[in-house]
Amino acid sequence: MLFLRRQLLGTLSFAFGSSFIWNRNQLGIAAQTATQPKVSPPPAGAAVREGIAGGTEMEKVTGIGGFFFRAKDPKALALWYQQHLGILTIPTSDGETAWQQEAGSTAFAPFKETSNYFGDPAKVWMLNFRVRDLDKMAAQLQAAGIEVKMDPQSYPYGRFARLHDPEGNPIELWQPAKPDAPH
Repeated sequence: MLFLRRQLLGTLSFAFGSSFIWNRNQLGIAAQTATQPKVSPPPAGAAVREGIAGGTEMEKVTGIGGFFFRAKDPKALALWYQQHLGILTIPTSDGETAWQQEAGSTAFAPFKETSNYFGDPAKVWMLNFRVRDLDKMAAQLQAAGIEVKMDPQSYPYGRFARLHDPEGNPIELWQPAKPDAPH
């Protein structure tokens, strides 16, 4: 699990030009002006992922516009997310506002069906939310009676915690490392 997180965020950080240490044993830092890490040749279709198809700029999505999933009790679950994580649901009348995300990187990573990264093998998705202050968020959730498991390790790209919503769906909280923070 830790290797997958390092690999995923390491790749994400390189793609966005950030500086992160790739793993504890390798002190090479990938930055826009530093030596880039050795990577395998791009697989077929890499040109499309890089935004170039047939020599022209490919139109790409600009972000996640919504996350839709089934729930046993959608109203109660939406209220839980609003009360405990501050996520507003879709507006139902004039004057209501939708949840606004802060700008930041978003990991998009399908996992093998056999992965145990999400915990319960019956769960097919996991949300990862960026937070400003992981300790404060965890304390707030714990005060509301929600079990939060803090990852005791701090990574060069941030800190993590795990919890589950009332229907058992896994949630990971991520406090990104500050760019000027000492590693």
